[in-house]
Amino acid sequence: MTTKAHSSEKPLTSDELQAIDAYWRACNYLAAGMIYLRENPLLRRPLESSHIKKRLLGHWGASPGLAFMYVHSNRLILKHDLDAIFIAGPGHGAPGVLAPVYLEGSYSAVYPDMSEDEEGMALLFRQFSFPGGSGAAGLDPRRGRARLQPVARIRCRVRQPRPGGGHRGRRRRG
Repeated sequence: MTTKAHSSEKPLTSDELQAIDAYWRACNYLAAGMIYLRENPLLRRPLESSHIKKRLLGHWGASPGLAFMYVHSNRLILKHDLDAIFIAGPGHGAPGVLAPVYLEGSYSAVYPDMSEDEEGMALLFRQFSFPGGSGAAGLDPRRGRARLQPVARIRCRVRQPRPGGGHRGRRRRG
């Protein structure tokens, strides 16, 4: 049996498609930045090894798909004035959800220190799954050189206290 969907909706215009694509690409950049970059978030300087995190957490493979679903779900929610929620998980796909939430301003509304500028982006990148968080400059008395002091950290799993997060459940042992 085959059915044909009848819809009065027209495809996206070229301008709408370009805007959605640009938004999605920006989300992908933010997701990659959260996973890989410690500093230099807009790559204004040539990339150096010191800009890259030593330990990479978060799954890049899930990020573009999650961002794609978020961006298009959000487009439909706005277009049709829907009361809806986007639920993703469980797993390490946090960058794919946190990127559009940051880009739309919801993350900064809850966490004002994550401003929507280069400084806020640098903080977001540093705090995402970086041991000890972003760090504040201090002196390491054992080595006599500058070191990072631990501060807040964003884990690689989306969870309840974060915008876009929900309960991921627990695995039962036994």
